[in-house]
Amino acid sequence: MKIALKRSKKIKDSKGLFVGHFLVWIYALLLSIPIYYVVISAFKTNIEIFDTPISFPKKFFLQNFKDAWTTASLGPGLINSIKVTLIAEIITLLFAIPAAYGIARSKGLSGRIVERIFALGFLVPAFAALVPTLLLSIKLNLYQTIPYLAFFLSASTMPISVILLTQFMRAIPAELEESAMLDGASRWQTLRNIYIPLSRPGIILIIILNFLTYWNEYLFSVVLLGFDVANRTLQVALPTLVSDNTDYGILLAGTAIGLIPVYIVYIFFHRKIEGALLAGSIKV
Repeated sequence: MKIALKRSKKIKDSKGLFVGHFLVWIYALLLSIPIYYVVISAFKTNIEIFDTPISFPKKFFLQNFKDAWTTASLGPGLINSIKVTLIAEIITLLFAIPAAYGIARSKGLSGRIVERIFALGFLVPAFAALVPTLLLSIKLNLYQTIPYLAFFLSASTMPISVILLTQFMRAIPAELEESAMLDGASRWQTLRNIYIPLSRPGIILIIILNFLTYWNEYLFSVVLLGFDVANRTLQVALPTLVSDNTDYGILLAGTAIGLIPVYIVYIFFHRKIEGALLAGSIKV
């Protein structure tokens, strides 16, 4: 009887596993279709895109990338996007790590209140801060400046960064901190030598998640930086390729250029993302 139950359970588990794998592959296929279309269309002429939208290009038309780069001035946009992303990442880490450490090790009511205040940041839609943010930039004479946009983007991702890091730091045994304190270590030394190294998976996770947010941001980049070539980011520069007589090969080539940094980050760090998510679910 027990053997029959075990066999039926194995059969059910195998069926469930098969269904799960099947759905995952279907989902991956659905995600790969638009990526495939963008990549192959970036090497086609405008006529070929409409004549044979799914097939491979007969000849790889590299001129699309050159035209997209020069027409939309993607060089300055790429540099500005890199600047915004780097500055915002640094600011976020400088503030989120100490804040998460303080909340994680706080045992009183004040720590719980501060954590809930950060959690309230999830309830504020981004567009609700659009007008106040614009007026503040004008008031501070920081309108159309990259540092101001970077500061705002880091502030917008601060709630999720602090909350995630807090969960990672709470998983670190308090005995390690107490032992370091007995040896004469200060709070900053404990944070630097214990919590930051042990929270590295969480730090990597928020760096990557925030990178995707900063790199793909469009609305506030348009409002705070404008369309001026010297200030606009890559995501703002790409729509300038759209016109009454849009060459879709050039447009998709520009889109592919904008996607390259994202996929480079994913290729090199996807295992770290998986490790960070797994580490966050296991208590140290």
